[in-house]
Amino acid sequence: MRIKACAALVRASIMDFMQFRLSAFVMLLGNIIYLIVIYNLWRAIYASVDNAVINGMSFNDTMIYLVLASAQFTFMEAYLVWEMGRSIQSGKIVLNLLKPVPYSQYLLFGIEGGNLCAFVVTFIPTFFIVQIITRGAIHMGVNLLFYLAAALLGMLINFAIDFFVGTICLYTQSTWGINIMKEVVVLFLSGATVPLAFFPETLRKIAMFLPFHAIYNTPLTFLTKGHEMGIGESFIMLGEQALWAIALILIGKIFWKLSERVITVNGG
Repeated sequence: MRIKACAALVRASIMDFMQFRLSAFVMLLGNIIYLIVIYNLWRAIYASVDNAVINGMSFNDTMIYLVLASAQFTFMEAYLVWEMGRSIQSGKIVLNLLKPVPYSQYLLFGIEGGNLCAFVVTFIPTFFIVQIITRGAIHMGVNLLFYLAAALLGMLINFAIDFFVGTICLYTQSTWGINIMKEVVVLFLSGATVPLAFFPETLRKIAMFLPFHAIYNTPLTFLTKGHEMGIGESFIMLGEQALWAIALILIGKIFWKLSERVITVNGG
């Protein structure tokens, strides 16, 4: 019964994505504008130094990484905190709690269909465009399988962080400030906006100690440098991701269980 319910949520999410195709187009347009900005920014950075390689990354390496990170954002980010905040403020959360699946699973499978569509519509075309422009700079081998596994685990980690932050909204009754802060921290420390290779050594070590790097940096490492890594090293990275995913999901569930008692609807 629960499997059928989860499958129905995924189908509904896909239908919702297809229904609002204009929003997907606007998202794609915004992504293109963002890429134009970062292209000119990083071109200016590399033009200001004598070395063609900075911190082990050439201009082409950096652009490939950032273009793929931007494309990955389209299927990684589900704006879950906004959704939880709206449902808390409107009281819809009470109806969601009556669904035949736990609330966290209801949210997870409710966004997976849209994420899958974004992966197919945005990331895959972007990947092949990068391959064509760079004449096959990305190695096509077993690293692609590791990337898919790492991207899936990254999505779970990102979901767990969003769910935890969304649960905080039960206490604050507000989402804007806390979600903006979360977005800045996650995108920066995950390497989505600036590759971790450019971080100062101390900050990079701190970032690698936190779970955020497993959302973007780990999958993109498999994609861009996975062919240079051994199988053992690859499985160690996946194992680290899996441990973070399990730990954060458990923490989120415990925090949600403790926080359910503070749910109020219209002062009730």
